[in-house]
Amino acid sequence: MAEALQMKNIVKVYSNGVMANKDVTLCVNEGEIHALSGENGAGKSTLMKILFGEEQATSGEIYVNGKKVNITSPQMAIGLGIGMVHQHFMLVPSLSVTENMIMGVEPKKGIFIDRKYARQQVEEIGKKYNLYIDPDKKISELTVGQKQKVEILKALFRGAKILILDEPTAVLTPQETAELFEELKHLKESGYTIIFISHKLNEIKELCDRITIIRRGVTMGVHNVADVSEEDISRLMVGRDVVQKIVKDPAHPGESLLRVKDVKIVDETGTVYVDGVSFSLREGEILGIAGVEGNGQSQLIDAITGMGHISAGSISLRDKDISGASVRKIRSMHIAHIPEDRMTTGVAASLSITENVIADKLSWKRFVRGGVLRRKEMRAYGQEMVDAYQILCKSQDVEIGSLSGGNIQKGVVARELSSEPLVIVANQPTRGVDVGASEFIRHQLIRARDQRKGVLLITSDLNEVLGLADSLIVMYEGKIVAYIQDVASMTESELGTYMLGIQKQSAAQIKEALHED
Repeated sequence: MAEALQMKNIVKVYSNGVMANKDVTLCVNEGEIHALSGENGAGKSTLMKILFGEEQATSGEIYVNGKKVNITSPQMAIGLGIGMVHQHFMLVPSLSVTENMIMGVEPKKGIFIDRKYARQQVEEIGKKYNLYIDPDKKISELTVGQKQKVEILKALFRGAKILILDEPTAVLTPQETAELFEELKHLKESGYTIIFISHKLNEIKELCDRITIIRRGVTMGVHNVADVSEEDISRLMVGRDVVQKIVKDPAHPGESLLRVKDVKIVDETGTVYVDGVSFSLREGEILGIAGVEGNGQSQLIDAITGMGHISAGSISLRDKDISGASVRKIRSMHIAHIPEDRMTTGVAASLSITENVIADKLSWKRFVRGGVLRRKEMRAYGQEMVDAYQILCKSQDVEIGSLSGGNIQKGVVARELSSEPLVIVANQPTRGVDVGASEFIRHQLIRARDQRKGVLLITSDLNEVLGLADSLIVMYEGKIVAYIQDVASMTESELGTYMLGIQKQSAAQIKEALHED
């Protein structure tokens, strides 16, 4: 079988001395789905940025269809038939599917855009590859799964024959994932080559032909997926055995800590995001919130953590109303928050690990004496957090933004769980995090629960929510459509039907399960 792509002995050293790739070789055959996997910080993202022209290798060679190339920009990569679908969608919500697809490559009729021809082209390519989306629909009207299709179509529209997919199922339901896999298999049968980056080992086993594993910037080997188990893959990724199954003792919930009562959230345009949601989080409990993104979870979490408003209802902590309170006030009442987007709201990327983990602790006596900061104590504490939370870094003084995504996330978790919280709001705590780091973070949340804290877990990883949550609510179109007390008996497929609104519990069932009056 001919090689579509070869990246040979790739080395990447940044100006600050960080070596992201020490010696990586990746060979991908034409017409195969090739998995690329490794722990956070292993060098996967850097390698793909080099392939797509977003970064330049320090040394090494790249061959596309047997020809040596020097890819200096994404435009050059696209010209070579390489397309990349990023984990975070690169779409303009207010524009139509057609407008997003043709952006930058608009067909012209004279000096004007030929909109009729553009629409026809978008419609034809969607039908050809079994990825059809209404060309006239605005991106804001699409589901997450449909947006994923548009991103793939964008790459195909620009002539891509090699597709890089970065964590493509991170926010999809099982049903949407199954549909995507059928479409990817169809592309493979049509001669396309797909590089599939994922931390979900079960999906790699189901979909991929071969896998290249990277650890600490070095290729650990290439394997036929059929010949290795999930345990083999995880061992090669992190250098030790990883417990795939989430193991925890039964919960023994106590009194209510956080109570949300009849909360409604409406924006200035009249759009209803949360519609009469009620639930109670108890001490010694992990309460999961599941739902396809865009069904009100983000707005609800913003309201609980002080980053958003409520239009009606109330939110209370141990019977003290915190509705509309500031972030500072809510944090002072011992509500910790692991935010959904670690780079935007989780860390100050240009500050050190130490400065980030003590950002909420500057009033602690350990760090201040006579109004003067005790720098030595602060650095010592930073090192304690690096050690306790297994943050891979040169020292506690490096910029946290220079770390891999998983190690940045460990820094966020370190700050929040060391803040003596009563309640921990964990929003997508392991998104984009490798199996080793995920295992560590999940263990920390279980440990917090066992210390009688309340954990509110919001995650699109169904294996995670079913494994961690002691009880579970499902949100659809801003409402609670199910309250699951026997989480152990719920399958991912069944949970997916609730998330998609196909199945709903009655209002009476939900009210009874939530013990509402």
